[in-house]
Amino acid sequence: MMLIFLILVGIQGSTAVTHSLKYFYTASSGIENFPSYVSVGLVDEVQISYCDSRTNENIPKQDWMNKVNSKHPNYWEEETETCWVKQRFLKGNLEIAKHRFNQTGGEHIYQQMYGCEWDDETGEVKGYDEFGYDGEDLIILDSNTQQWIAPRTQAVITANRWNNDRNDLEHENEYLTQTCVEWLRKYVNYGRRSLMRTDLPSVSLLQKSPSSPVSCFATGFYPNRAEMFWRKDGEEIHDGVEKGEIKPNNDGTFQMSVNIDLSSVATEDWNKYECVFQLSGVNDITNRLEKTRILTNESNIPIVIITFVLFVTVLGLIAVIGFILYNQKNNARRPPSRK
Repeated sequence: MMLIFLILVGIQGSTAVTHSLKYFYTASSGIENFPSYVSVGLVDEVQISYCDSRTNENIPKQDWMNKVNSKHPNYWEEETETCWVKQRFLKGNLEIAKHRFNQTGGEHIYQQMYGCEWDDETGEVKGYDEFGYDGEDLIILDSNTQQWIAPRTQAVITANRWNNDRNDLEHENEYLTQTCVEWLRKYVNYGRRSLMRTDLPSVSLLQKSPSSPVSCFATGFYPNRAEMFWRKDGEEIHDGVEKGEIKPNNDGTFQMSVNIDLSSVATEDWNKYECVFQLSGVNDITNRLEKTRILTNESNIPIVIITFVLFVTVLGLIAVIGFILYNQKNNARRPPSRK
C-alpha cells in the first residue's frame, strides 16, 4: 500500500528547468478497499488526471486542465476511453504475471509508468516506459538502444517478443519523444501560473532530547524541486547526516528534513554548522546551528510551568475579588445595627 501511495503522489525529483509528463497505471488483486485499477497523470509532479475501476471516468484534478477543452472538446471522453483500454491491458498482464510466477491468491500489483521529460533551456527530451510487478522492475525500455530489457527471467519471453516488433518500437519512440513532449508543452502552458509559482518554507531546528540528532525541518515550500543539507565551516558534509524524502502536505506544498548526529561534537563547536535550504529561483535559506534556536520537548517544560502558575494566580485573584464584592454586597443589604 505504501508503494501505491508513493506512485499516486508521484514523489520524484527533477532539475529546475526540466518539465515532466508521467502516467502511472496500477492493476491490483487481493487488496481490500482499493480499486482494482487506478490511473494517474502528473505534470511536473502535480496530479492532472485520475481514473479508477470504480468510476471508469477520467477526470481533471486541476482547474487549469479544463482549458484543454477549448481546442480539444472531446479530450476527456478520449481520456476515459484510454482508461478503459489500459485497464483491460494491465489486468490481463497481471494475470499473465501471476501465471509466470506460479501464483494464484494473495495481494499482487502490476504497474506501468511512462512519460517524457523536456528541458525548456536546452530542448533535450527523454522518454521512458517501465513495467513492474509486486514492487520490482519487470520490463524496462532502454531509451538509448530502444530495446526492451527484462530484469527478471519471467519477463524474458515478453521482452523478446516486443523487441521483434520493429513497427511497435518505432511508434513507441515517436510517441515518447515527440507526441508526449508536444502535450507536455501544452499542459505547462495551461498551468504556467500554478506550476511556476514559488512558496518559501518555514525552517526550524528540532531535537527530541539532548542526545538525539538535530533535525533541520522545512515545510510549506513549492515546488518540490528542493535541496537541503548541512555545512560545516562553509563546506557541505555527509558524515553523520541523514536526509529524508520530500513529502507532500495537505495544502499542496511540501516538507523535508535532514538530520545530523552531533553526539561526538563539543557544544561550543556547534556554531560551525549550518543548515542550508535551496529552492530553484530563490536565494539559499541558511540557519546557523545555535543552541538557543533549537526547539526541544524539554524546552517546552518551563513554558508549561509558567503558564500553569499564571493560570493559578489569575484564578486566585478572581476568587479574592469575588469574595470582596460578595461581602460588600451583603453589607449593603444588611439593616443598620441597633445600639
